[in-house]
Amino acid sequence: MTGILPVKKPAGFTSFDVIGKLRGVVKTRKIGHSGTLDPMATGVLPLFFGGATKVCDMLPNEDKRYVADIKFGIVTDTQDTTGRVLTETESRVTKTEFEHVISGFIGRQMQLPPMYSAVKVNGRPLYDLAREGKTVERAQKEIVVYNIVLKDFDEHEQTARIEVSCGKGTFIRTLIHDMGEKLGCGASMSALERTMAAGFDISECYTISEVEEMMQSGTFEEHLMPIERLFEDLPRLVLNDFDKRLYRSGVPLELRKRGWGGIEGNIAVFDESGMLLGISFMDEEANELKLRKMLNTDK
Repeated sequence: MTGILPVKKPAGFTSFDVIGKLRGVVKTRKIGHSGTLDPMATGVLPLFFGGATKVCDMLPNEDKRYVADIKFGIVTDTQDTTGRVLTETESRVTKTEFEHVISGFIGRQMQLPPMYSAVKVNGRPLYDLAREGKTVERAQKEIVVYNIVLKDFDEHEQTARIEVSCGKGTFIRTLIHDMGEKLGCGASMSALERTMAAGFDISECYTISEVEEMMQSGTFEEHLMPIERLFEDLPRLVLNDFDKRLYRSGVPLELRKRGWGGIEGNIAVFDESGMLLGISFMDEEANELKLRKMLNTDK
């Protein structure tokens, strides 16, 4: 059993809760995931089964898209409405004011990870420290927000809905918190759905109930997507049988001898039958094809 299944995470579950549930359903312990979601969040959670767990940490597409609901005038310790309210004001944000603030949060920027997060400081997750009532210094991290679209704004209720397209490591609730600070009234995230991750769209996701039905009908493995799906946008390098044997044995392949070169970044390496063998890169200075990860080791 090897492959990827994008699952729609329900509210109230952690990402590990979903894995724990499906280990029982699918009868396997070898399940991994990419991109942790907070318990209140829903949406795309790609799960990796069997041999596919090898690529959890090397996804070529780490961009994400979210739809988030906002409540103005509230600041909480978790930066969402599940937390303890720290301040509450009678906000009077207008749509025009909010649109102006949104424009300032598009592009590369520095973001301070929230205390209630899985980011580790000195080996401990920040949320452990936060639950002890501690606040520690943490370094800002560079993030990129490609676009923010205002989907809805209710001036009477002082709420909004935005769609955010961003890169890896972006905390949407922190983005909203920072917008609230910029507005001068505070803001908290009241709902979050991840609608795209690792190249998988929400429309491709299965619910936990649907996975249970697949197991009952014996069709689960038919729905698993091949590992190749993740790397379909990478440059391809096809090896002949001789080079394939060397590659799988860990022997460096000389670039110039084979007329290879001029490709930057990761490369998906295939054999002549179309099997994905691994992910590598061309080190032209060393004149070698160097391995990132071997993905198929069947002899």
